[in-house]
Amino acid sequence: MSNIIYSIFRNKKVNLSKLWQFGFEQTESDYIYSKVLSESGFILTVHITKQGEISSEIIDPSLNEPYTLHLTDGVTGGFVETVKYQYQETLLEIADKCFESNIFQTKQAKELIDHIRSTYGDELEFLWEKFPNNAIWRRKDTQKWYGALLIVSKEKLGIPCKESAEILDFRISPEELETLVDHISYFPGYHMNKKHWCTIILDGSVPFEEICRRVDASYQLATK
Repeated sequence: MSNIIYSIFRNKKVNLSKLWQFGFEQTESDYIYSKVLSESGFILTVHITKQGEISSEIIDPSLNEPYTLHLTDGVTGGFVETVKYQYQETLLEIADKCFESNIFQTKQAKELIDHIRSTYGDELEFLWEKFPNNAIWRRKDTQKWYGALLIVSKEKLGIPCKESAEILDFRISPEELETLVDHISYFPGYHMNKKHWCTIILDGSVPFEEICRRVDASYQLATK
C-alpha cells in the first residue's frame, strides 16, 4: 500500500453498497474502478477487495506500462504534479463517497453508530482537525448536538488509570443528572456543560438498551 493510499484511507472502512453507485464494477474477488486522467490521458485503476484492501495503478497507454513517478518522493515538475493531484483527488472522492469512519472500535460504539444511523439517519461529524478522535451527532432540523463520541484518557474522568476509553456525551435534564452521576458508570459531561450533559464509558458497564434510551432522550432535548 502506498503512503498516499494509507494517509487517505487510514481509519476508514469501505461501504460495499456504495461502490457500484460510484462506478465500480464487481468481479469475483474485488471491485474495480477505472478512469482516464485528463491532460495526461493516463488510465487510473483502483482495486478494492471485499475486505476493504485498496490498491491502484496508473498506466501510460502510449507505452502500455505502469507510471509511478507520482508515488516517488522528491520528484517534481508540472506534469508529475498534475498526475499526482488528479490521482489524489480521485482517491479522496472515493474515500468520501464510499468509505466511513472506523476510528471507534468498541462493540458498543459501533452498535451505537448503527443505531443512530438507522433511527435518525445521522452520521458522525468530525469537526476538529486537531482532535481527529472526537466526533458529534446533531439534529438536522435544529443543528443542535445530541451526542458526542470521543476517545479520552480515563484520568480525565477522574479514574486513576492512564488507559484510553471510548466515551459518549449526551444531553440530560439537570434534575435527572443529579441523581444519575455516580462517578462509576455515569460521569459529569466531559468537555460539556456539566448541568446539562452526562458521560458514560462504552465498555459494557451500562447496558446498550439503556444507552439507546439515553441517546433518544438526548435527541428530544436538542429540539429546544
